Amino acid sequence: MDLAYIPSPSTGVINLGPIPLRGYAFCIIIGVFVAVWFGNKRWVARGGRSGTVADIAVWAVPFGLVGGRLYHVITDYQLYFSEGENWVDAFKIWQGGLGIWGAVALGAVGAWIGCRRRGIPLPAWADALAPGLAFAQACGRWGNWFNQELYGKATDVPWALKISEGPNRVAGTYHPTFLYESLWCIGAALLVLWADRRFKLGHGRVFALYVAAYCAGRAWIEYMRVDEAHHILGLRLNVWTALIVFVLAVAYFVISAKVRPGREEIVEPGAAEEAAAAAEAAKDGEGVEDAKGAKASEETKASTTAEGGADKASKKTLEADGDAGPADAVTTSEKNDTAETAKKG
Repeated sequence: MDLAYIPSPSTGVINLGPIPLRGYAFCIIIGVFVAVWFGNKRWVARGGRSGTVADIAVWAVPFGLVGGRLYHVITDYQLYFSEGENWVDAFKIWQGGLGIWGAVALGAVGAWIGCRRRGIPLPAWADALAPGLAFAQACGRWGNWFNQELYGKATDVPWALKISEGPNRVAGTYHPTFLYESLWCIGAALLVLWADRRFKLGHGRVFALYVAAYCAGRAWIEYMRVDEAHHILGLRLNVWTALIVFVLAVAYFVISAKVRPGREEIVEPGAAEEAAAAAEAAKDGEGVEDAKGAKASEETKASTTAEGGADKASKKTLEADGDAGPADAVTTSEKNDTAETAKKG
């Protein structure tokens, strides 16, 4: 009897009226949002314009989805083109089946097109996106949980994944390889962020480090999986792919560090000048407001001083009138009587 395990959802889709909400697609969408949002923050911090990452993602994401699906269909063609299978299912991407290798490869082509149109270097853009892409993979792997797919060998560990009976699967508890890979991707993202901050990586080396870190984890996680796959010399095809890509990523990292050390000073032409001009305009605006405020303050002070002087003079007059004695009053009365007598005469 299993005392503890990770339950699988009873269904991977929720129908909102006539609209189906699929957990797999939802996880992919969340991953894309995270990658673009985090990549934009890093791009702006590097001196680029806000929104550039999203503009290039408009090219990279569709290419990546097509590439990921093509890789899956080609490497698992027996699921769609063997006897008794329906080849139309190859287009049903919502049922699962995206190969990260094809997604990154063809997504890079789309990103290159977008970068060319914006006049920015692809390696710099890839460096900004790399940690966010790892976080996106961590989100996307939960789509496999919704579809009850890509799990590992049978196990009775407390964190085992419970799989229900279904097409091409046997009920039981298995290693949750989707969870292992999700956690590994988070660790890879944190490693990349630390290394980039510590060593100021540039010219595509941040992306290369992400690829190498991911491949190192994917190799042993892939080895645990029990789903059907092609084997070469006793190893699953994706294990070989991970090993080969790992070597290529490390080679690029080492060679790039020697050929182009340091980090790019300018990642997007004109962005730094625009930011400086905006800051200067804001500063000038603050200066004008300060000057207006100072002038208004001086005018208020002068007005207050004048009013105070008038009040003081008025007070003195009143005090003088009040200080007039009885003699002054008699003298004034006599002068008035004399003037009146003269007038009558």
